[in-house]
Amino acid sequence: MKFKVINFGCKVNTYESTYLEEVFISEGYKEASSIDDANLIVINTCSVTNMADSKCRKFIRRLKRENPEAIVVACGCSVQNNFNEYDEMGIDILTGTTNKAKIPELVKEFIKTKEKIRLFDNNRKQVFENMFLNKFVKHTRAFIKIQDGCDNFCSYCVIPLVRGSIRSKDFNEVIKEAKTLADNGHKEIVLVGIHTGSYNDNGKDLFDLIDEISKIDNILRIRISSIEITELNDKFLKLLKENKKIVNHLHIPLQAGSDEILKIMNRKYDLKYFEDKINTIRSIRPDINITTDVIVGHPYETDELFNKTVEFCEKIEFGKIHVFPYSKRNNTKAASMPNQVDEAVKKDRANKLIRVSEILENKYESKYLDKEMYIITEVNHQNEIVGFTENYIKVLVDNPEGLTSNMYIKVKLLNKENDYVHALYIKE
Repeated sequence: MKFKVINFGCKVNTYESTYLEEVFISEGYKEASSIDDANLIVINTCSVTNMADSKCRKFIRRLKRENPEAIVVACGCSVQNNFNEYDEMGIDILTGTTNKAKIPELVKEFIKTKEKIRLFDNNRKQVFENMFLNKFVKHTRAFIKIQDGCDNFCSYCVIPLVRGSIRSKDFNEVIKEAKTLADNGHKEIVLVGIHTGSYNDNGKDLFDLIDEISKIDNILRIRISSIEITELNDKFLKLLKENKKIVNHLHIPLQAGSDEILKIMNRKYDLKYFEDKINTIRSIRPDINITTDVIVGHPYETDELFNKTVEFCEKIEFGKIHVFPYSKRNNTKAASMPNQVDEAVKKDRANKLIRVSEILENKYESKYLDKEMYIITEVNHQNEIVGFTENYIKVLVDNPEGLTSNMYIKVKLLNKENDYVHALYIKE
């Protein structure tokens, strides 16, 4: 049987989908070269925005039309959030966010009985669903899912409702997985979660975990996928100062650049707190690349408040801003708020902030042109050698003779063109 796992959404989903691929291969399945060639297709869905939901449903409807003989499995956040709608789409196996590790067994059951399977749990209180990866086959940077769920209930966000309450992976299991990934050639570990900074296993927090992983010799870089500004405590700042394996990059969501909207969003900080913490981080790592997420067009956001967001982003000098127009999500507080912002206004504000992001990104990257840095090589879909510096500059290597994937090499950064900074390989 040939399978294909289709992933939508975040790094946590990517980890889970990679785990399923590894399990299927270990059980004798072969990965299909394309969806058309597959007779088992698993779709790991995303529900972070209405557009994400729509893309997942549209993809599955087309899939059912074009590959009617394939066994179709759908799982993940969009299924959890819209279970009844997916239930009416003729999908063979349907589950939400809490039973993904069981999917290979559910497939065996379906093949045996030919009866549709519905496994749905709507309880927020869940235990961590353990998965273990031996190798992150399609990436040089290996993700480890260390945490799931969220209890923040920001006004705009449906994820706490679909992912459940916070829970963490066993500390020793994470270390074992990191060692296994390192033994199998991975030089960089990315710690991922829904609310990564909330990691806690019997009193051991995220920073204890980073400290222990850094003792693994073959791991050269440790990256946190995303972390809240309120979780960057004194313990972390000490670790940032002392531990050179922590990369020179942090992704810290801002979400809004005005105190008025932050309060309405139920965020746990104000702009002064955010700025002071960033300044403290930069006093330790002056060249650190700080990237962020910003939502534009949240209810009550006026032109004046949006302009405050632009001004604050420029003041902080983020290395990149991931811009999201506000998406109305059922059962969230923001969905029932008055003062909803017109869709055209949201689109216009998003475009404006994206242009600001491009300027800030180019400004940050320009500081490193003509400088020598290290990357871990990857091969992109055009068979070009690419890679990221530790401060998350995306590099395309010119004249990469003799280079393959997963090499730790020195390059000289030359010039920015499209999405990449071109660089020259320097032999050592």
